[in-house]
Amino acid sequence: MTAPRPVSEHIGQFFWEGHRLEYTEYGAGRRLVVLLHGQLMPRRMQQPLARAMAAEGMHVVTLDLLGHGRSDRPADPLVYSMTAFGEQVVALLDHLGAEQAVVGGTSLGANVTLEVAAIAPERVRGLLVEMPVLDNAVAAGMVVFGPMMLCARYLPLTVRALRLVTRAVPRGIVPFWAGIVLDTLDQQPGPMAAAMNGIVFGRIAPPSSLRRQITAPTLVVGHPADPVHPAADAAMLADEVPGARFVQARNILEWRVSPDRLNAEAATFVAGCWDDSAEDSRTGSGVT
Repeated sequence: MTAPRPVSEHIGQFFWEGHRLEYTEYGAGRRLVVLLHGQLMPRRMQQPLARAMAAEGMHVVTLDLLGHGRSDRPADPLVYSMTAFGEQVVALLDHLGAEQAVVGGTSLGANVTLEVAAIAPERVRGLLVEMPVLDNAVAAGMVVFGPMMLCARYLPLTVRALRLVTRAVPRGIVPFWAGIVLDTLDQQPGPMAAAMNGIVFGRIAPPSSLRRQITAPTLVVGHPADPVHPAADAAMLADEVPGARFVQARNILEWRVSPDRLNAEAATFVAGCWDDSAEDSRTGSGVT
């Protein structure tokens, strides 16, 4: 990738099912990319990649899904599901007046990316999937996220106390990723329990039979030594999706602390999805 150049950034909002959702837009143009965050994390976690891609001429939008970041956080578990998150991404495209986008995300965002391909294949130009949570990760995910959900539901004082501590730390004095951790820990017990309940006990991702029908260009990034996001799940997805490419990160922190290699992989992939020499319209690509 070339040296970064300044790009325009602005914050916007739209409404889905009466709930306010907030996003940040980087750059402009028709080569649209939507980047989605991990579970309980804010959209700001995708800011470094968004800026790097926008500097390469992409139009990048990062979205706070319902219950996350600065979007609304209702305490009703019935409004949270992977399908609902996918619908929010489609609603974002409608709001932006965009027919298609390359959709990508990390962890929760990776699974939502697959859900978008399932419910609106004609809107997907390509998929950028990092750390998907699929069949091999279910048990570890329950071990990690189950106690968090129970604490939020039955020991809300623990969540409130942690929120008081994290809110007392000015974000401007800590490193970027420390600020992301603080933002992730800044939760409200009711909405946190509701969101995790809807995610953990709902459909985690489209089943393998549907994943095998995805025809959109797909780049899958997996990490070694990560039980919650096992590389086996990423490799399995790459095998399931026809023509998908699998890239293994050197370690779980590579894209966060030494991002140049994976940023370049992602930018090259997205540019290829929007290459004018490729099929101009991908209507019908995705999951049928």
